[in-house]
Amino acid sequence: MRLFGIKTCDTCRKALKEINNVEFVDVRVDGLPNDVRDAALTQFGDSLLNTRSTTWRGLDESERARAPVELLADHPTLMKRPLIEADGQLYLGWTAATRTALGLD
Repeated sequence: MRLFGIKTCDTCRKALKEINNVEFVDVRVDGLPNDVRDAALTQFGDSLLNTRSTTWRGLDESERARAPVELLADHPTLMKRPLIEADGQLYLGWTAATRTALGLD
């Protein structure tokens, strides 16, 4: 199981405390692998972009108009967090549904 996020993200920290045997991938440092990014975009679409983030607010209108795949390639911190990959499935966010799907509730 891999958790993609940012080490300073409170939600990612909560998820890391609750999940055992997880590999943490800091997207600010390591980036988001292209195959994971593409699969997540296919599954979650534009909801993968965190339009409430400080990174998003720092972009001008022409940057915001770019395709999500390009934005995430250039600014992986725009991804909603955490993105969890487990047994070939992707889960976005640390919600009750995610915890249940991972067998943590």
